Amino acid sequence: MSDFDSSYLQELVKFKMPFGKYKGTLLCDLPEPYLVWFHTKGFPDGKLGGLLATIYEIKVNGLEYLLKPLREKG
Repeated sequence: MSDFDSSYLQELVKFKMPFGKYKGTLLCDLPEPYLVWFHTKGFPDGKLGGLLATIYEIKVNGLEYLLKPLREKG
């Protein structure tokens, strides 16, 4: 786990959705059904897709509490 970059998780609490119905919403605040829809249809390519896939996994596995310290840190 020495290759883990914690700044990636920090982006989940700072990065805003750049388009669509939830444009301007922090990725960590996207509703789970929206993320499930993306999972079904396919995440976008690139960094955004990776971040969306990560927040999807966090939410469907009930791990949102892991982001709480990062949100408080701001």
